[in-house]
Amino acid sequence: MGGLFWRSALRGLRCGPRAPGPSLLVRHGSGLPPSALKRGPSWTRERTLVAVKPDGVQRRLVGDVIQRFERRGFTLVGMKMLQAPESVLAEHYQDLRRKPFYPALIRYMSSGPVVAMVWEGYNVVRASRAMIGHTDSAEAAPGTIRGDFSVHISRNVIHASDSVEGAQREIQLWFQSSELVSWADGGQHSSIHPA
Repeated sequence: MGGLFWRSALRGLRCGPRAPGPSLLVRHGSGLPPSALKRGPSWTRERTLVAVKPDGVQRRLVGDVIQRFERRGFTLVGMKMLQAPESVLAEHYQDLRRKPFYPALIRYMSSGPVVAMVWEGYNVVRASRAMIGHTDSAEAAPGTIRGDFSVHISRNVIHASDSVEGAQREIQLWFQSSELVSWADGGQHSSIHPA
């Protein structure tokens, strides 16, 4: 028995720590019935757009954001760093076009690179909104991304889609389908999503 322990420990040193797989997305004590914990037809995987804004990129927070989503058990299916074109920003923020802060928002979002990501997982849209926290950093709870890193409402580090429908629209705006990966075999192997 001792030999088995040491072989396992050595394997861990050689291969590094194992990340939890997609089957570990639901935490114990979540209040869900045991039948809901099994993968099946009721286990719907969503996708959401998460973007680290120019202030977050400049402050080197991209790794912290990725780490939080990975530790939560979500799967990264697309990522790119880009200087966002004004046309994409105008479409992305179309609902805010009539707001007095809209011109400053567009200037800010085009002031530096953005890291756009697509995350996949169970209830990822709602969970990611909870993870990032309130838009206003003064209202964002400690432990949320904005609560921990945001300095002002106009420099709030991160964006995440606010609904499943919004996520679908935003993903199509920021990514081509060929830029997204579909994970097979529970995340062990990947293949490019068909265009």
